Amino acid sequence: MDNIEVPEYFICPISLQIMKDPVTTITGITYDRESIEHWLLEFEGENMICPVTKQALPKDSDLKPNHIIRRLIQAWCITNASMGIDRIPTPKPPLNKFHVLNLLKGLWVPKLQLKTLQKLEVLAMENERSMKYLVEAGVVKAVVTFIIASYKEKETTGIEEALSILHLLRSAEVKIVLVENGQIIDALKWVLECDWDNKVTVKNHAVLLLKTVTGKVDSGVLQRLKREFFETIIQVLREGISQQGIKAALQYHRAHLGSMFHLCSCAGGRAQLLSHAGGIAVITKRILNVSPAADDRAMMIISLICKFSGTSWVLQEMLRVGTITKLRMVLQVDCASYLKDKAREILRTHSNAWKNSPCVDAPVLTRYSSS
Repeated sequence: MDNIEVPEYFICPISLQIMKDPVTTITGITYDRESIEHWLLEFEGENMICPVTKQALPKDSDLKPNHIIRRLIQAWCITNASMGIDRIPTPKPPLNKFHVLNLLKGLWVPKLQLKTLQKLEVLAMENERSMKYLVEAGVVKAVVTFIIASYKEKETTGIEEALSILHLLRSAEVKIVLVENGQIIDALKWVLECDWDNKVTVKNHAVLLLKTVTGKVDSGVLQRLKREFFETIIQVLREGISQQGIKAALQYHRAHLGSMFHLCSCAGGRAQLLSHAGGIAVITKRILNVSPAADDRAMMIISLICKFSGTSWVLQEMLRVGTITKLRMVLQVDCASYLKDKAREILRTHSNAWKNSPCVDAPVLTRYSSS
């Protein structure tokens, strides 16, 4: 290949490689489709220009297939096959919004649903252009509607593919549509409760989508979540999912300390919190950092952990993540007296375990715990 002279007009000005799918812009310059589309997506929202001529390229610039150049390249490849040059296949027609809209019709025909979702999943994996067309055609809303309908009918066929599509798209549109559909929380909870062959992937996708929802919905929605919801999250943590999924699952506990308090009132709930890195740190961070109500719940959770699960490791972890510092701050700031009493009780009970640590001022700890 190095000894073969490649005609200059076969080379894409962006990738500097032989073009596989040459397309011509309105400026008259021919590029490889993948390269120019990546360029346009990268600078979307800005004043896009042609990389060669520096002329303006409108957002919806038409990229016309250059069949003449493509055929010349294919003929040249065949001629030089003995030199190790592979023939460039004829590219598939590019995906467009109308093709996606037509494909979506199958999502509402029971016999075609699974096949339709599988096709959409493949398209979502292809490239950024395909993802863009899927979003513009309303795939996100359609797939969310499908998941909710499946939940109501307790039908699991196609759910794995549907969750994968939403996970692959990961656009702002996904967040908006999820938040606008109040039933999606119940639907995703149902997904977590079902038994799946591909358990880790399915439940991981569901948990990550739930994180998206809880990060955007009104606080009133979170307040209405029942204890059973959080028990489902605990069960998912117990089963084991990816680290990304674990972090997402713990997001609910950060969002709703009240339910976390109820879970920590039982040994299983405390064990699951303590089994994951950052569990104590998450609760500690909420003290004096959110609201009086959050202070109350977070302090009660720390108290339960210290009282019933205060092992040597747990007490050292509290030192490491700054729980002791937060308890001392509670005694210093203007807050409810019962919270001060609770902080003092915790410090007094475990002062022997903490007083020899280089991270703690022993005289100060003694003064606070005995005052």
